[in-house]
Amino acid sequence: MEKRFYALLLVFLSTTLFAQEIIKDTVKPIQIPKSKQKIDGIVATVGDYLVLDSDIDKSFLELTSTRNSIDGITRCQMIGKLLEERLYAHQAVQDSIVVSDAEINGTLEEKLSVMIEQIGSMDKLVKFFKKNSEEELRSTFFDVLKMSRLASEMQKKIVEKVEITPEEVRNYFKSIPKADLPVFGDEVEVAQIVIKPKISDEEKQKVIDKLKELKRDVINGSSFFSKAVLYSQDPGSKSNGGYYKMNRKTPFVKEFKDVAFSLNEGEISEPFETEFGYHIILVEKIRGQEVDLRHILLIPKVSDEALKEAKDEITEIRKRILAGDITFGDAARASSDEKETKNNGGQLVNPRTLDTRFDLTKMDPSLYSQVSNLKQGEISVPFLDTDQTQKKMYKIITVTNRIPSHTADYAQDFLKIKDLALKEKQFKAIAKWTNEKIKETFIKINGEYRDCLFESNWLKK
Repeated sequence: MEKRFYALLLVFLSTTLFAQEIIKDTVKPIQIPKSKQKIDGIVATVGDYLVLDSDIDKSFLELTSTRNSIDGITRCQMIGKLLEERLYAHQAVQDSIVVSDAEINGTLEEKLSVMIEQIGSMDKLVKFFKKNSEEELRSTFFDVLKMSRLASEMQKKIVEKVEITPEEVRNYFKSIPKADLPVFGDEVEVAQIVIKPKISDEEKQKVIDKLKELKRDVINGSSFFSKAVLYSQDPGSKSNGGYYKMNRKTPFVKEFKDVAFSLNEGEISEPFETEFGYHIILVEKIRGQEVDLRHILLIPKVSDEALKEAKDEITEIRKRILAGDITFGDAARASSDEKETKNNGGQLVNPRTLDTRFDLTKMDPSLYSQVSNLKQGEISVPFLDTDQTQKKMYKIITVTNRIPSHTADYAQDFLKIKDLALKEKQFKAIAKWTNEKIKETFIKINGEYRDCLFESNWLKK
């Protein structure tokens, strides 16, 4: 029974965010004996937010669930992390940072659905978490999710204007003792050619007709949320009822944004096409330059014949490259169906670092399986792949460069060093902000936790 409770709790905790990584040397390790039994009371107050003794236990549980070691992490250190999170959330409210209730409710519904599936019913879930009603359970979970999201948005606001100059990067690198320079692992640069199967007009019309049918159902009283959960093929929003919050700077494709910002509140679009498939959008709320919306994505089916034609085409391209009739880069520019890479000769960009290098130890497993055994300049055989929306396509991949493991070099690894320098500057900005806000915020720490030696002046001594 206890294991089942932990499994359910982790489903919920998986959405909460640690505002900071726990740094083990931030406080003097003062262990509170585990054998001491406590009543779940208030151990700290930050502005309008409380820290309960059980919150500390749940945070340890969350770390364990993500396979992080908790060795050497004390309850003092953990409460320091929770105090930070609540300070961020409190200040977010003071700074009028808006977190949409619709967005929180979408996340809440997703988590509740998973937990109900595990335990069997809402009534059992209410009983499990020792609440008096479904309403109380939802309210409790909603508050926790909202606090976590507010904390996250506040932290983003603190660091969003932190920038770093080349001179600061150079000084940061020079400040690192030679013996302490980071070592970067084996890396590769990769290019690919993508051939997407052609979709028939008949299949396109089928999804357009289906979207029109779903729109009529919603106009006649059906729930857009439920329709999105049942039918949408967008894995990023399906479980949230198709929900997105966006503004004009949000990195959505142009066609999607154009439709979203052309609608009034409560209006549903006609079916329209993007590179991902066909959509309808419902605008729920307009707040200045931001909109809360829901959408349904349907992807036309690809026939077996179209798949075969795509495979034959990419096989022929590979033969021409191997025969020396055309280079890989020129073939990508001439024939690849992936617009993000074709103009750069098929060269992939690492989404984590925004450069062309991929650390083999951190590479996406599906990409790693394709390139790990390829020699530089070797071309893979054609293989079937899918994108994030499960669209099928054929690819060939080549390794354009292999960079062996090496100690950091300023010229060769400038972008990585810049990222490290920026993170250090952001960390200092957060620490400065934290110390300033502690002075002007009501903070009270109770009982034995007043014996903790925090790096930040939580006790205002």
